Amino acid sequence: MPNFQVSVVIENKPGISDPEGDTILNDLVLKDKNTNITQIRSGTILKFSITESNEQNAKDSIIKICDELRIYNPLVSKVTATVDEI
Repeated sequence: MPNFQVSVVIENKPGISDPEGDTILNDLVLKDKNTNITQIRSGTILKFSITESNEQNAKDSIIKICDELRIYNPLVSKVTATVDEI
């Protein structure tokens, strides 16, 4: 069976405050005069290596694990998963 790398990006949903992104934005604008940057959203990336029969099964397995372990709060977080064969 092939090996896959599943990258899971967890970020706050639109409309939910993002203090880390706001801090980075303020530092960029205040310190470096990058006034053309108007918003930064931060997030967390988790990379899983998994052996599965195909890409969709790899993605589904990892999302199921993340859901079961409550790695993110579905009320405030948006989760995106991408799969690459390794």
